[in-house]
Parts: sequence; structure tokens; C-alpha cells
Amino acid sequence: MCGIIGYIGKKYNALNVLIKGLERLEYRGYDSAGIAFIENNNLKIIKEKGKISNLKSNIDFSVKSNLGIGHTRWATHGVANKENSHPHRVGKITIVHNGIIENYDEIKKELIKDGVSFKSETDTEVACALLNKLYSETKDINKSLNLFKQKVKGAYAMGIICDDDINTLYAIKNKSPLVVAFGEDENFIASDVPAILEFTNKYITLDDGEFVKIKSNNVICFKDDKIINKKIRTFDGTTESIEKNGYEHFMLKEIFEQPEVFKKTVSEYIENGTESLINKMPDFTKYSSIKIVACGSAMHAGYIGKSLIEEFADVPVDVEIASEFRYKKLFIDKNTLIILISQSGETADTLAAVEIAKKNNCDTLGIINVKESSIARNCDIVLYTKAGSEIAVATTKAYSAQVAMLSLIALNIANSKKLLNKNEIKEILTEIKNLPIKIQSLLDRKDEFKDIAKKIYKNNDVFFIGRNVDYSLCMEGSLKLKEISYINSQAYAAGELKHGTISLIEDGTPVISIVTNENIADKTISNIKEVKSRGANVILITTEKLNVNSDFYDEKVVVPNTHSLLQPLLTIIPLQLLSYEIAKLRDCNIDKPKNLAKSVTVE
Repeated sequence: MCGIIGYIGKKYNALNVLIKGLERLEYRGYDSAGIAFIENNNLKIIKEKGKISNLKSNIDFSVKSNLGIGHTRWATHGVANKENSHPHRVGKITIVHNGIIENYDEIKKELIKDGVSFKSETDTEVACALLNKLYSETKDINKSLNLFKQKVKGAYAMGIICDDDINTLYAIKNKSPLVVAFGEDENFIASDVPAILEFTNKYITLDDGEFVKIKSNNVICFKDDKIINKKIRTFDGTTESIEKNGYEHFMLKEIFEQPEVFKKTVSEYIENGTESLINKMPDFTKYSSIKIVACGSAMHAGYIGKSLIEEFADVPVDVEIASEFRYKKLFIDKNTLIILISQSGETADTLAAVEIAKKNNCDTLGIINVKESSIARNCDIVLYTKAGSEIAVATTKAYSAQVAMLSLIALNIANSKKLLNKNEIKEILTEIKNLPIKIQSLLDRKDEFKDIAKKIYKNNDVFFIGRNVDYSLCMEGSLKLKEISYINSQAYAAGELKHGTISLIEDGTPVISIVTNENIADKTISNIKEVKSRGANVILITTEKLNVNSDFYDEKVVVPNTHSLLQPLLTIIPLQLLSYEIAKLRDCNIDKPKNLAKSVTVE
């Protein structure tokens, strides 16, 4: 969940590179930040509680350094304070760490018996102390790192400086993301490529158990005691993709990028926009069932996928929370396809689910946004979404790209099984072509959602209700709102209201109600009338086709019609913009909500 950066080189001052990199990584955590660097052959550490701006204000950038490591923290072990912030130094070893050392308490007790004392509550300082002990015994950093791997359980990506070798940067990786990037007479490590994209787009990814010895003009990769060669890759994003480009927040920019993201995601599967489907997807017809495994918004996308695949493709689909999937009794076999959804491709629980699926002889398919990420490398098949870099912690465009890909899967299976006639396929393909225009038409109505937000932003409780796929949209809309506005928002299946939920409705309570399915519209409207009669302030979201005029709502948002296979991609837009405008009115930190991080790389 944290972000790490490292630099060694002659081209730039390490302090500038570290801070710029940390600013790019701040979405991964912002409880504290710190750097360690070499100045006049001595190691210096500066760290501060809170955002990177606090750290930056305490750095003298006139100091020259050619080697350093940096860290921005999302607190796991130990409260968010200066003492627990990284880097940590014990003896001759200094490290920054992203991950969790699972057996740190056991190791700590052993080290205390050996006379080691600790300044922090963190598992990272324990890891640092262990590595220092191993180094003091072996006098060889390579041997020490190999022994470290044997003794430590858990996830870690570490940048390491050794006092006895101040012209070398070391890094080691296990179950946490880490890249090594290459420049001219300079090299980098980082949790994500965008952190160093200003300087280079050439990089390698490390696999679990590998470590590197990095000098300004040389990188040597090791697996155990053997030197290994790694393929150098080129990142296809641009620095422009990680800038706000005039938008007030990254989240707003990313919301407005959705028309283009949709086009990029579907284009390689649709021939000439509308003529026919291209058979680029795997053969789904050999599977008797599908399980979708994901976390957070990706899981909500999975619920949309479940509805669409079951409705159009006649395949039973279960959606599993990744953190539950890995610890429950499973009823899966070679006839079950496991679909893993993750924006980062590094989500720890989802990555563990891949390993479980393989042990049960299941094929795995990843819907991933980041190429060469851990989940992508471990899945049998990968379908990449084309959302580009997403900086805001609350996902918008990546979620929509996942829903788009799931819609394509449903269409592909239905087409393979001849469940759709030619006219309906033609209609869907036409709607795919027109969808970016319809998404843009909703984005152009931003002021409409701002006006609605002004009427409800002071409420501390908001409810979302809907049925079937609309309920899945409610879950995502509710999560967006609570993530960035800190409002206690809850999503409920509309039919469950009378089973206890309706007792929470008070005079003026906002209830955002979604009605897009004409087959069950009357049932949902009946539920809406129930909350309205108890004083709810009802915001109705519906389609042009179902555009009703009545007295059971206070505000109405009408979204354009499209084929039901694609409707969720339009309906989500008002929910995203409402959440954004409400959070803005509440003066919240929209891109970096409290206690959250973008990529959950620890369990």
C-alpha cells in the first residue's frame, strides 16, 4: 500500500528525483513520508508525519546527492507518526519497505534476546534489524539478502542502502510490486512506473524472490545466487497521462476520460467500429460456470458482469470477495473459469486467489489495467483494459473499463452460443459505436449534478436502492460517495427495504434510486414510493425510455437509452459526478481520501 522510490546516478540531484517520485506515488499512502540519501559519504535521513509537502518543506535542495531512497506511507503496523515513518536504519542498513512482514513479532523477540532495541512499532524496523544482523555475520550483502528471504514471511518490496557500499542501491521483492528503471548514467527503483516516467520509460519488473544490485551505470539481477537476465520493457504511457491537464482534481479528469477509455478498451474486439465482432477472446463455451474474484470497485464491476453474462450468455456466475475466496471451502474444478479483476494487477488478495485457482486446476483470466503486473503475469489469459494511469484513489475510468470488458465477454459468449440474432448483434454494435457520444452528453451536464449535490451534501446519511443490475450500480455509487465525502452511504436491494432497512429513513433522508430495467421498474418504483411516504428526499435516476413524471421523487436524472448490455456504463456517470460534487462541497481531499490507498498490495 505504501510507495517506494530509489535513485542512483550522476545526472540529477537525488533529492529532487526522490521528492518528484514520492509526489507521483502519494496516492499509495500519505500518513508520513521520508527519504534517506548520501551526502559527503554520510547517510542522512529526513522524515515527517503527514503529506509529502511536510517533508519537502524540511529539505535543503542545495545539498547534492547521487544516491537515495524514499517512502510514502500507508500505516499498517504502528500509528502514523514520525517514529514509525520510513526510512528505518539499524546499524549499517537503511531500508524503505512496501508490504507486511507476517512473522515480524517472532523475529523481533529473537532480536531483542540478542540485545537489539527498537525505536518504532513497525514490522519494517524489524526487517531492517534482521538484515543488519545477517550482514554483520556474513559481511556480504548478497548472502544476507538470500538468508533474509529464507527467514522472512510476507510481502515486501524494499530499497536498501548499506553504509559499507554507498555507491550501490539494492532492492528485493516478494509479493509487492517493484520496478527497476534505466536512464543514462542513472537508474531507479519504484513501486510504479509513473513515479519515474518523467525521467525514463525503460524498465524491468522483478519476480518474487529476486533482488538487484544497482549502480549508476549497471544493474545486476539475482535469483538466489545466480545472475539472471530480464527483458527491458517500454512503458507506453506519457507524462501527460499523470498530469491534471487543467482539471481541478485527478478524479474529475479521469471521469471525463471515460469516452476515450471505452473506445480504446473495446476497439480491438470490434471490426471497423460496427461491422462485426473480432474473435480475439478465448473460448468461453468450454466452461460450465464462472467465478469472478475481486475487491472493492472491481468486485462491483464483477456483479455487473454476473448480471450481463447470466442474462445474455446463460452461464451461471458467482462473484467472490477475494479476501474471502482465499480462506473458504471452494467448489471449483477444471470446468470453472476464474476471472480475476484488478486495476493495478497487484491486489494482494486477488493475487492469492490466482494461486488457489491454479491449485484447483482452474483456468484463470485476468481483467487488468497494468501490463506485466503480478496478476497479469500469473493468469493463463489476460484481457487488458485501456484506462491508462489512474491517479485518484477512488476509481472511475478503470471501473468503467472493467464493466466494458465484462460486457464484451457476455456478448462474445452469447454470440458463440448463437443466443442473439443478427439484428440484435447489429443493434449492440451500433450502440457500442455511439456510446462514447452518449457518455460525453452526460459529462456535459456536470452543472445539473452540481445543483443536486448542493441540496443534499450536508446530510450525513445517504441511501441507494435498486434491483438486479441497478443494485450493483448502487453498491458502486455508494462506495464512491463514502470514499471521498465520508458520508455514511449504504446500498440496498430495493426489495429488502421492508426487512428492516426502511426504519432508517427519516424526514429529508436522501435516497438515490436507480430504475433502468423496464421489466422490474414497477417493483422498484413501488419501493421508492414507500421511502417517499416516510419523508425521503428521492433522487431518481432513470432512462429516457422509462422517463416517468410523477410525485414520488424530488429530483430526476434522465440518462440516454442504450442496449441493456451497455446501460450500466451510462448509469454510473451521474453517480460518479454526484459523488465528486458532494465531496467538493464538503471540502474533502477528493484525490487522496483519508485512510485509503490506491493499490492494496498487502492483506
